[in-house]
Amino acid sequence: MDYVVGLLIGLILGGGAVFGLLQFLSHNVLNAARAQAEQVKKNALAEAETRGKEIELAAQQKQLKVKEQFEAEQSAARRRIEEQENRLEKVASTIDRKLDTLSVKERNLDDLDAKLNKQRTQLAQQEGELKGLLDEERKRLLQIADMSADQAKEMLLARVENECRGEVGAIVNRYVHQAEEEGKDRARQIILQAIQRYASEQTADHTVSTVTIPSDDMKGRVIGREGRNIRAFEKATGVDIIIDDTPGMVVVSCFDPVRREIARISLERLVTDGRIHPARIEEVVAGVTQEMEENLVKLGKSAIQEANLPNLPRPLLPVLGRLNFRTSYGQNVLKHSLEVAYISQVIAAELGLDPELARRAGLLHDIGKAMDHEQEGGHPQIGYDFLKKLGEGEAVLNAAAGHHGDVPASTPYTVIVMAADAISASRPGARRESLERYIKRLHDLEEVCTGFDGVRQAYAIQAGREVRVIADARMLDDRLSAKLARDISKKIESDLTYPGEIKITVLREVRTVEYAR
Repeated sequence: MDYVVGLLIGLILGGGAVFGLLQFLSHNVLNAARAQAEQVKKNALAEAETRGKEIELAAQQKQLKVKEQFEAEQSAARRRIEEQENRLEKVASTIDRKLDTLSVKERNLDDLDAKLNKQRTQLAQQEGELKGLLDEERKRLLQIADMSADQAKEMLLARVENECRGEVGAIVNRYVHQAEEEGKDRARQIILQAIQRYASEQTADHTVSTVTIPSDDMKGRVIGREGRNIRAFEKATGVDIIIDDTPGMVVVSCFDPVRREIARISLERLVTDGRIHPARIEEVVAGVTQEMEENLVKLGKSAIQEANLPNLPRPLLPVLGRLNFRTSYGQNVLKHSLEVAYISQVIAAELGLDPELARRAGLLHDIGKAMDHEQEGGHPQIGYDFLKKLGEGEAVLNAAAGHHGDVPASTPYTVIVMAADAISASRPGARRESLERYIKRLHDLEEVCTGFDGVRQAYAIQAGREVRVIADARMLDDRLSAKLARDISKKIESDLTYPGEIKITVLREVRTVEYAR
């Protein structure tokens, strides 16, 4: 029991000692923390005071800079104001001098005006005196010539008319030669360059409408029993088959060149295959028709690639392809269109216009020929309507409608296409012309020339590209001969249609014939 009490007393005394020790230690730590806090406070106050002084010093420096900048700006503004005042003073002095000069000039003008009025009055008096003298002289001349005023006027007008006719001929001759020398040289350079830069065949292809038959037995198989094969073929293709006594040949006739070509290819395949009956005919014609539609698109694509116009509407492709089977006087229309497109491009480039637009108008100018066998009207109007539906521009539409002069040219590209069309059509070997039409053209040319007064004879030479006009020397002199040549050229241009150009040569000579007996 005593042991336990002693142990408890020891524990109590030990706990008191530990508590005292802890209290002592905590008091020391608290004093140290207080001392450290006081030191931190002193350091913060010192740093804040230092920072405040730095900020005050920076503000003073910035204020000093702003003040210096403001003073500099004020000085510059004062200098500008002084310069402006100096300029204004100079302008004012210049205006004063000009006003003085104007005052002097005004006084001089007043003096000149007074002098002119005085001279005008004197001239009026002199004019009245001269008029009186002229009237008096006129009366004396009429008395001497024993003529009335009307008779003298008629005689004078007749003399003036004769003189003017000769002078007009000389003036026409001079200006025509000058215009021809300047205009023809330039036009010749442009056209020759366009032709030289384009190379094409001398003769154009033409559509073949005959099929070779190996034997008369094959002709009979083409006709069929009681003509059933040929009727089935004509019904399927829409063409006329002409079989006569000509050995080894069958003629395919149709106004539509594409249908005629389909019929020709189909008949050649049937003859090569040997199986000819209505069912086989329909099968072959259907296959060739499908191939032809694809071929038309390919031909159209090839044409636009050759013309370098990839942005043409797709509906134009088969229509352009149809032109490959269309001919005009033996000239392939698609090749003719490509020629016109290229020549138009060269001419437009020489004239400073848009070459691509000229090439587009040239390629599409004859597009109506692909449809003129299906629609009424001329190919210019048909082509115009078709291109208008596709949204083509004014230049292309006017070129299609007016390249034959049916409508007035509203853009320069129409005139360029007309020139290129004439070049392509009239180059050597481009077209074939019938003998009757050729003779009629020469006869019309001579008839136009002989219709003028003073022309005795006219002869068309060089295939109608030149005409020799024999003039009566008693009715026309050299000056009037130039006027006659000009009038004949205008008459030919307005009344006749011809390829290229026609040279008019007027010959005037005097022949004296005597016989020695």
